[in-house]
Amino acid sequence: MHTSAPHPAYTEICTPRSTTVPVRGGLPYHVMQWGEPDACADHSPLLVMVHGWMDVGASFQFVVDALASLGSPRRVVAPDWRGFGRTPAGGADCFWFPDYLADLDAMLDHFSPDAPVDLVGHSMGGNIAMMYAGVRPQRVRRLINLEGFGLPASRPAQAPGRLAQWLDEIKALHAGDKALRHYASADDVARRLMKTNPRLPADKALWLASHWAAPDAQGQWHILGDAGHKVVNPQLYRVEEVLAVHQRITAPVLAVEASHNQMVQWWQGRFTLDEYHERLKAVPNLQIEVVDDAGHMLHHDQPLRVASLMQKFLA
Repeated sequence: MHTSAPHPAYTEICTPRSTTVPVRGGLPYHVMQWGEPDACADHSPLLVMVHGWMDVGASFQFVVDALASLGSPRRVVAPDWRGFGRTPAGGADCFWFPDYLADLDAMLDHFSPDAPVDLVGHSMGGNIAMMYAGVRPQRVRRLINLEGFGLPASRPAQAPGRLAQWLDEIKALHAGDKALRHYASADDVARRLMKTNPRLPADKALWLASHWAAPDAQGQWHILGDAGHKVVNPQLYRVEEVLAVHQRITAPVLAVEASHNQMVQWWQGRFTLDEYHERLKAVPNLQIEVVDDAGHMLHHDQPLRVASLMQKFLA
């Protein structure tokens, strides 16, 4: 038996619009939008928000609402990366980091072809945003990286084993061994989100559940993410290449961290916050801020504080 969620779903301040944009040969990219082109009296640049691994563009709803409550409404677009949310995988059984850069490039050509944007990325999206800003520096006016730490450094000697692991995991994927879990109800999805993030309020969890998962014909709720994302990346993470890209970023960068650092939990000493800070020294124009009483999903835990930092930095 499943009990109902303890609270009703979160009520939006800014109503999102769901649209689809054909990208790179017609892949139908799902994009959440808030605000109209003339929403800002000062004609602020388009604000583009890109989500992290196993997340969706709708994840930024609470920060968008917080910006509005601070008197800083913005026109915002937030895509679902390929194979996440309501953007299909396009037939892929694994996902390559450069594709995210090309997808973002195509979307900016669509939404803001003649002007640079303000770019915000969380986690994986923060890494993509940092790389894109170094590869296409003229396309980004300001950049905010929310907990986009990168990955542990790799060594060339790891390549044979990584490629072998990738081949094995591709086989496991097609054998059905990497299927994503399903849930009996939206309430169960909400409870799953709250278990992962104990700071997430019940009303926000229930609101996110309807965007993070969807029911099938039998009423079972499935996570909106392709199982191919669970396959290890065959490409090694080459820190020297990443730093070379970061050195070319011309936009001012705000790196925002949560007070509850979870890197020890994730990497067991293979990559630390100190190492991340050392890498950030390659960024020419950088400031770092910490959000108290927050974990990795800091835009869910403290949306008003995150929005306040964004408002000040983007002004």
